Amino acid sequence: MKHYFLLLTLLGLLFSSFRKDEKAITVEKVRCEFLQNPEGIDVVQPRLSWQINTNQRAVNQTAYQILVASSQELLAQNHGDLWDSGKINSDETIQVRYAGKALKSRSKCFWKVKVWTNKGESDWSETASFSIGLLNYVDWKGRWIGLDRSFPWDKEGQFSRLSARYFRKDFTVKKKLKSATAYIIGLGLYELYLNGQKVGNQVLAPVPTDYNKGVKYNTFDVTNLLQQGANAVGSILGNGRYYTMRQDYKPYKIKTFGYPKMLFNLDLVYEDGSRETIVSDDTWKVTADGPIRCNNEYDGEEYDATKELGNWSQSGYVDTSWLKAQLVQEPGGDYEAQMTANMKVMQTIKPIALKKLNAQTYILDMGQNMAGWLRLSVQGKKGQKVTLRFAESLQADGSLYVRNLRDAKVTDIYTLKGEGTETWEPRFVYHGFRYVEITGFPTEPKLEQFEGRVVYDEMSDAGKFQSSNTTLNQIFTNAYWGIRSNYKGMPVDCPQRNERQPWLGDRTTGAYGESYLFDNHTLYAKWLDDIEQSQKADGSIPDVAPSFWRYYGDNVTWPATYITIADMLYQQFGDAEPIKKHYPSMKKWAMYMAEKYTENGLITKDKYGDWCVPPESKELIHAKDESRLTDGKLLATATYIRVLQLMQKFAQTTDNLKDIASFSKMETDCKNAFNQAFLKTSNYSNGTVTANLLPLVYDIVSAEEKTKVAENLIQTIVQKNNSHISTGVIGTQWLMRGLSNLGKGDLAYTIATQKDYPSWGYMVENGATTIWELWNGNTANPEMNSANHVMLLGDLLIWYYQHLAGIKSRETAYKYIELKSDFPKGLNQVQASYQSIRGTIESHWKKDGNTTTWQVSVPANSKAIIYIPSPDYQNITEGGKAISQYKEIKIMGLSQTYTILEIGSGSYSFEFKI
Repeated sequence: MKHYFLLLTLLGLLFSSFRKDEKAITVEKVRCEFLQNPEGIDVVQPRLSWQINTNQRAVNQTAYQILVASSQELLAQNHGDLWDSGKINSDETIQVRYAGKALKSRSKCFWKVKVWTNKGESDWSETASFSIGLLNYVDWKGRWIGLDRSFPWDKEGQFSRLSARYFRKDFTVKKKLKSATAYIIGLGLYELYLNGQKVGNQVLAPVPTDYNKGVKYNTFDVTNLLQQGANAVGSILGNGRYYTMRQDYKPYKIKTFGYPKMLFNLDLVYEDGSRETIVSDDTWKVTADGPIRCNNEYDGEEYDATKELGNWSQSGYVDTSWLKAQLVQEPGGDYEAQMTANMKVMQTIKPIALKKLNAQTYILDMGQNMAGWLRLSVQGKKGQKVTLRFAESLQADGSLYVRNLRDAKVTDIYTLKGEGTETWEPRFVYHGFRYVEITGFPTEPKLEQFEGRVVYDEMSDAGKFQSSNTTLNQIFTNAYWGIRSNYKGMPVDCPQRNERQPWLGDRTTGAYGESYLFDNHTLYAKWLDDIEQSQKADGSIPDVAPSFWRYYGDNVTWPATYITIADMLYQQFGDAEPIKKHYPSMKKWAMYMAEKYTENGLITKDKYGDWCVPPESKELIHAKDESRLTDGKLLATATYIRVLQLMQKFAQTTDNLKDIASFSKMETDCKNAFNQAFLKTSNYSNGTVTANLLPLVYDIVSAEEKTKVAENLIQTIVQKNNSHISTGVIGTQWLMRGLSNLGKGDLAYTIATQKDYPSWGYMVENGATTIWELWNGNTANPEMNSANHVMLLGDLLIWYYQHLAGIKSRETAYKYIELKSDFPKGLNQVQASYQSIRGTIESHWKKDGNTTTWQVSVPANSKAIIYIPSPDYQNITEGGKAISQYKEIKIMGLSQTYTILEIGSGSYSFEFKI
């Protein structure tokens, strides 16, 4: 009996603990400036964010308290010597600005947060941290060092070949060390070593910029890499975009900045409170005669293992044959903390096939078009060379197809040292490829000797999507791979040919769709800075930013990306700072375009048209049939009207209230002129889909004409285009949402799932594993035919989430969520999730006959309005019970189509009949 009561007691305690955990409220994913424990930021009043996690429903934060301390020990004692916010009555969980003691260069901060809710309070979060970088120019010590010359083995013609520079210095840690922080600006690319160990897991660092305007520094806590006594620091500098890929070639177009160089500070703080800084200066030694013989982003990397330098980054290394580091000019740009993550090897994949092409040549198939490089393991004799050449596709005979790479050589060469198994991967280049041609391999190569290294900016996945339609699913997967392939410290157009440029027009709407798949906030916030730095004094903005190519041609549709991405960052992440920061530059550009190119109320300057509409012949790059092309003035003016609408919103956000009236008048005048110039018998211009779509989505068309214009739009798509896509980059940015918002979600679904030309499904049917540059990418002229572009996605991914999964922010940053799916005919199931800045949102619906179940999850401290496509609210159930039995479910409205409910946070399972 005694044991029986003991068992009952234990079970009771276990059940009580389970019930407690079930109702627990925790604070998770604490972030500073959207980053996890960032080092060396340059924001002295940083914004702090967190998420609330609980299994309870209808949980709302009522208050929070933040503690910020100068040490972990003080924070553990709940002593916020830098800031104790006290209990703040607020429901805000994102971008709460630090309001404590003034922070200075090198400040180290530890923080935590707890919350109170209507369902109880949380414990303190886990400890998080951030540190302040070097805020002022004079905080940097030492000198810029480099080698401003080439060597006999280098070549500085069009196809530049410049070997990597290796720098080193011995130094002494004189006392017991408390902390050590390294700051480095390594241009174009760097790797940093301390005592033989690489610092950090980043690759291809730092992120690229216009180095004449701004250069990024990286900060590392390196305390654990140092020892009292003898130490050594080393760095390798690659070329990157600083010493550009094409030298002495089209200097009017292609920017180059000089030879690689670096500035380095290592701050040592001793236990006794004293400090010392190890700096870059001419006491360092340097050699260019190391194993990296050349590194060129377009052409590849050559590595000669017979020239390896031994323990060159360890103390005591004999460097008497090395040169004295040269003091060189600084790059000219302001020193800026890098407020976005570096690139990283984000995934390693195995190849799926290896075929022998001839006696010396093998073709490796990764099974997936990707961006990164190949890591190999090889055994052989000293001096033997393995050559790797990369391509996206194959010719009919199984050999590489490289014509679409233009003059990019895309070749890595590894020279063996002949010492057992040698493993190698490049440091300062990347390739866009699925296939690798292998020549010179000492033995018959095997699959297990190769690995694909997938490289892009370090960021978390934000979304998942699956449906009952396999074409939709594969398009989503292709988009996922295409997007990650083209995040390279900036969003580039393609990863494989001699271009790889950050074209603005590719991301006008694309950045928004990408944000559902990746947590891309800091990447795009950084890119807005790049765009601003590229702006000319008169207001002109280029088509490429950073402007590594000088493409200042003036148009609306490409530079408008500057404004649409700022809006995306606000809508998706609740970040108004980019709007406030860039408002003067945005206004300057908007006024510049109006003053320079307005005639009769229209904006007359267009450059690219509706880029890449599906041509009438599958061999063409661009359509020649005038009936497929949309008037450039229409495109420019419609887009400018959208700019004016956003500028009114931004003026409100930034308290530039006087600007609202002027922008509003400009909008009205442009609309009137637009309708007068282009509206013809309920069709705009020549009646292309884009010509009629833009006036509808930008609210240009009058109320009395709207229905007729919409009917003509639908008729053109269905009858003339056989329910296929006919838009280029501009029209596709609004096509899918535009149709769904007109009540034509079924037609949008038909377009999305087509499998013949032109369509996204056509790409899938023809073996694509990413998104093509052209709708006819398998047949078009190779001079402009990338197999890994994202610009043709348009608003497709937004439509996936907002109209198939039904996930949309009704207010800024998902504080109030709208759940409304099109439930298109022919699609029986969707399962999607989105990691919003406030927490996970989930939507999973499934049709079974005339019954539909819809499971949704809303993050804590948010609520949602959900549109159930059934007016019969009495037969809608949640968890098997009538919705009227739940106080957290409110009926907000009824229509002939919907029952509109409001739900608090938590998970729900609705069942209804359609």
